This record gives sequence, structure tokens and C-alpha cells, in this order.
Amino acid sequence: MTSAVRQTLTLWAGLFVVTGLALLLLSTPPARRWMWQQTGEEAFAAQVKGLSDLAAGLLRPQVKLAPTAVTAYADVNPYGVNVFLEQEVEPDKRALAVEMAAAAGFHWLRQEFPWEDIEIHAKGDFEDRRHQPHRSAWEKYDQIVALAEQHGMELIVRISNPPAWSRAGGDAVGTYAPPDDYQDYADFVAALVSRYRGRVKYVQLWNEPNINPEWGVYPVSPEQYTELLKAGANAARAANPEIVVIAGALAATIDLDGTTIAGRNFNDLLFLQRMYDAGAAAYFDVMAAQGYGLWSGPTDRRMQPRVMNFGRPQYVRDVMVANGDGHKALWISEMNWNAAPAAVEARYGRVSLEQQAAYLPLAYQRIRAEWPWLGVANVWYLKRATDVWEQNRQPEAFFRLLAPDFTPLPVYEAMKEIGD
Repeated sequence: MTSAVRQTLTLWAGLFVVTGLALLLLSTPPARRWMWQQTGEEAFAAQVKGLSDLAAGLLRPQVKLAPTAVTAYADVNPYGVNVFLEQEVEPDKRALAVEMAAAAGFHWLRQEFPWEDIEIHAKGDFEDRRHQPHRSAWEKYDQIVALAEQHGMELIVRISNPPAWSRAGGDAVGTYAPPDDYQDYADFVAALVSRYRGRVKYVQLWNEPNINPEWGVYPVSPEQYTELLKAGANAARAANPEIVVIAGALAATIDLDGTTIAGRNFNDLLFLQRMYDAGAAAYFDVMAAQGYGLWSGPTDRRMQPRVMNFGRPQYVRDVMVANGDGHKALWISEMNWNAAPAAVEARYGRVSLEQQAAYLPLAYQRIRAEWPWLGVANVWYLKRATDVWEQNRQPEAFFRLLAPDFTPLPVYEAMKEIGD
């Protein structure tokens, strides 16, 4: 055996011993807890890989978060939840849903006021003639506003879902597709804001404009969305100068072809930059993004632009700061972990009910401790009125806090505990 071969073997043996000792040390309970705090991973192999990902992240440019720059709408109660109150047929069930949201410590209700459900039949027509007897289409939304007030809660009113009459192509171009004339949207925004002036302060103009199908069958367009945002914001501010305009929440995605190919998505960070390039900054007071944890827990500190985890809103914040918007807050419109059963596709990740119950409170803990620029974080979601999602094995169903019959899930009880 030559000297060079002996040296090589000695080196490899040394590396093997060092690696083994390192893995032995990392496998101790204190090390495992520390790795969880860094990677958001619970399995040992995933934790070790996560450490290598963190090390690689040090070689990339670091995000600039301007933590002390925010001047408004960040220092607020962070606890919000998405609700579908308009889908509850019985007023008593709407009331119970709000009561249970309040009991779990939530202050904010993110509730859509679907344009198609209010200005139903034609422009300027706010009567609901789909059922007998005919009634004002505002009726149940008036009740929703009143319920929030009764429980000392605040509404984040999402304004989207145009009626078919607002598009020459009707619903054939997509039930979420924008109207042909953005002034029609602006006029509806003005009508809504005027009706609830002094009662509703926060409106969100659209949802996930960077992905399909939220922009219908068309390629998504940051520039066209900015024009829609401008029309809606100007109308809202004219109707109520005290209104707070929240931009449509951006969905986290790494896809790059959504602006050129219909039915595809477009990267949230590039979409936001193009919004800024189109002049969007003047037309929103609060930026919004989605904050799903997907495959790792809320303590995941890995930052990689092509990886989706709970830390991704920091990249959105970085784009805001780079464009001179560090003084504005970022809100999360939807966040949670998906507790889909084994028989359901794990499209949004998969955790156990126990993990979901542990992760969501920890997410709020991290937000409050580390992200002073982030205001409200809305959980997706309280409950649906029916079990259609569950029956169809749709993974969307398993973010819920309550079953359709109001049975609490462990995650609801966990939120209730931190709210007590």
C-alpha cells in the first residue's frame, strides 16, 4: 500500500469518525429541540438536511425587513380568522359561528362580500330575486356587520367574485375573472363602503391576483390588477376617507409563466415588483400575502426563494422595503397547516391534528416575537356551512377549526387556550 493511499484512507476514516460523532451529538434531545427551532422539522433526517439548507442560505443575499420602519396597522391585535358566514342559510348559525370565533380569542373576521351575491342581476340592482320572497341582497351582510359589532370584532371585507353580467363572456371566462369595465367594480366598492361607513374600516380588493383561477381564463397581469386596485381604492377613499385599503393577498408560488400562458400562476415576488413598477404603491395602505406552513413547522428559518415555508412573507416584506414601502404593514390573509387524512391528496402538505394544534399557536408566537412589521394574521378557516369539501376529499377542507356541525377540532381548542 502506497503512502498516498494510506493517507487517503486515514483521511476518509477520520471524516467518518467525525461525521459519526457529529450525528451522535445532534441526535441528543437538546440538539433535536434546537434543530426543530431552526428547521421546523421533527424527523431527524429532515432536521440534518435542514441544517445544511440553513448553511447554504448564508451564501445568498439576506432579506432587508426594516423592522422599526412601520408606522401604521402593524401594532394591532394579530388574531384573525376566515369565515364563510354568507353561506350559512340560517341566521342562528351565522350568529353561533361568530360567537365561537370570539370565544377562541379571534378579533378579526375576514369575510368575503361577494360582488356576485349582492349586485346580482344587473348594474345598480341590489335586490335578490333568486328566491321567494324577494329581498334586499344586502340583508344577510347587514346581519354579518351587526354580529361583528355585537362581539366587539372587526371585519376585513374582501371584495371579489364579479357577477356574470359584468363580463361579455359571462362565467365562461371564469367565475372569478375581472369585469370588462373596472369602473363597474369601483362603483360596487363605493356602494359597499358607503353603506357601511363608520362600521367597516378595512376592505381588501381582490384575492390572489397572481394565480389561476383568481384572474379567470386570462393570463394573470400585475399591470391590469394594479388598474383594478387603483379604481377600487379611489372609489373606496372617495366614499370614506378613513377607509383602509388592503391589497389582494398574493399566493406563494415559484411559477414564472402565468403572465404569458392562461391558466398558470406567476411568482408572487415578481408580481409584486411589477405592481410597484406600475404605480400600485399609491393605492393600498396594507400589503397582504398568504402564510401557509405547508411541509414544515412555524419555526422553519430556512430562506430560499424557491422553497415555500412559513417564513416566505419575509420575502414579500423585502420587496416592500426595496420599493420604499417599509412604512406599511404586511398582513397575512390566510395561514394554517393542513391536517388531511391519509386518503386525501397532500396538496398543501400534511400534518396530524395534534401537530396542527401545536403549530398554529407557535406561528402567532413567532409573529409577535420576531415580525413587528406584520399586523393581522388570519387563520384559514373557521368552518364551512356544509361538508361538500370533505365528501369530495378536497384537501382544502382540512384547514378547518370547526366541523360543519360546529364540532371543535383540536386546533380550535388550542387557539381557545391561548386566548383565555
